[in-house]
Amino acid sequence: MFRRHSSDRPVDAAHRLAGGRLSLEIAGGSVVGHRYPENFDVLHVDPELPLAVVADGMGDGEGSRVAGTTAVNTFVAQVRAGWPAVDARELRAATAETQLRVRQAGAALAGLTGCTLTALVAEPDGGQGWLVQLGDSRAYRLRDGLLELMTVDHTMAWLGVLHGWWPATSPEAARARYQLLRYVGHPDKPEPDVLAVPLRTGDTWLLCTDGVSDQLGYHRLRDLLAARRDPAQTVGALLSATLAEGGDDNATAVVVRVHPTVPTPR
Repeated sequence: MFRRHSSDRPVDAAHRLAGGRLSLEIAGGSVVGHRYPENFDVLHVDPELPLAVVADGMGDGEGSRVAGTTAVNTFVAQVRAGWPAVDARELRAATAETQLRVRQAGAALAGLTGCTLTALVAEPDGGQGWLVQLGDSRAYRLRDGLLELMTVDHTMAWLGVLHGWWPATSPEAARARYQLLRYVGHPDKPEPDVLAVPLRTGDTWLLCTDGVSDQLGYHRLRDLLAARRDPAQTVGALLSATLAEGGDDNATAVVVRVHPTVPTPR
């Protein structure tokens, strides 16, 4: 039996947002785990817009908390202000403002102020989604039984494996795992990855921090996402599984299931 922390975010019941021919059923939650006394992940599931965001603060100090909170609040505010316009230009502008606000917030702090940012937002007609990525939190898509990682980790470990500098399971890769090359708050203001992704009935999307992806292997993630549960049950199962595997980090997950919009009776 795992002890619940006051900074866990309980999994709320899933809610649906309709847009065009599709509707999104969304739920999210977060647990502290056993490594840190506080939760430095930040989660937003918008109650009105088809928008979900996760952030993971770097380290365990005040800069981590400030960065995550500032990043999510700013990014959400920018998307809301620009709605219903959703495209690469708008999302890059929202991220640029987020970068600026996080750097400003960290100017008065002694330690590092930075965080990851991974967001999924659907266009108003529901036919297309957009992913925004900085850092090593992740977005996965389960479609027709195939689980795919849709984002790239902006870490030295990923770069080293990609270029053949070291094997993925090597000590070198393990040491480079937490060397982030791009993140929110970086002094060089790196640009995010912005990816247009089609949304299809039957898809299941997962946004998560590395407290989920590092604890649960590919097959475990796929099996939990493929189980016939609603998103809130799936999030609960994912977070419980991270604790059962050791709970080495804060763990945050958002699950989005894509459904056809039910026509309104006349």
